[in-house]
Amino acid sequence: MNKTLRIGTRGSALAMAQSSTVAEALEAAGYSTELVRVATPGDRSMAPIAEIGVGVFTSALRDALAGGEVDVAVHSYKDLPTEPDPRLSLAAVPAREDPRDALVARDGLTLGELPPGSVVGTGSPRRASQLEALGLGLEVRGIRGNVDTRLRKVSDGEMDAVVLARAGLARVGRLGVITESLDPLQMLPAPAQGALAVECRVDDVDNEHLLQSVLDDPACRAAVTAERAMLAALEAGCSAPIGALAEVVEDLEPDGGLAQRLSVRGVVATDGNRLVRASSTGETTAAEQLGRALAAELLDARDALLSGPGSS
Repeated sequence: MNKTLRIGTRGSALAMAQSSTVAEALEAAGYSTELVRVATPGDRSMAPIAEIGVGVFTSALRDALAGGEVDVAVHSYKDLPTEPDPRLSLAAVPAREDPRDALVARDGLTLGELPPGSVVGTGSPRRASQLEALGLGLEVRGIRGNVDTRLRKVSDGEMDAVVLARAGLARVGRLGVITESLDPLQMLPAPAQGALAVECRVDDVDNEHLLQSVLDDPACRAAVTAERAMLAALEAGCSAPIGALAEVVEDLEPDGGLAQRLSVRGVVATDGNRLVRASSTGETTAAEQLGRALAAELLDARDALLSGPGSS
């Protein structure tokens, strides 16, 4: 009989829901699992993410995994630092939830229906910069807290709307509160938004193979690899005003056949809420190189914008 796999998870409702999906997939494949809650500094702080640092939700989980307290760790992929942890292996990237951002507004309003001066809450500089760049006259305010805490700010009338990750709402069964799923043309999500990262110890080859065979989705892994490579090349953490979205798409070959390609879009905010955008398409096997090349293109475009006429 297989040993029970101890799955490390944060204790929030969202983290437990995410880890439960991993546990259920492993159980369905015939493996016994146990969820082990691990407290992290991020769970005990209400300070903005930019102040408490990248990795604040993942370092304790990673330490518990490296120390043998758990056999598997499940993270929101976008919370992981871009620098790899040499103690651990990214064994699986499961199929991704819808990566878009979602608006939850009073009176069922969409973003375009919110009147100028409406207060919109978000804890993300990326979302804030893209909201402000839309020129809708919205007042964007920072917020922290779990999903329910943020939603209450709308239901209690403190704010007119909040913007959250659609994937998080899906995982806790709250899709019904969404008044608009935001088109990536309006707001590109965070790199790896909606994706999970499932880690094991680097020397635990058996678990690595098990997790990969049961959970890994190659198309999702390629997409988030490109997004995260772009982020890493821009030398930015998860709270930086950077958005990215990669998708595996069908492309027509010269001989008329169909091939799978990786399409990547990126956005970087500069001072004055100006946005720089770029996109590229390449081979799915070159996801990391594609992400880095797109980052270089974004940096060149940003520098050109900042040094152009009217720059200070």
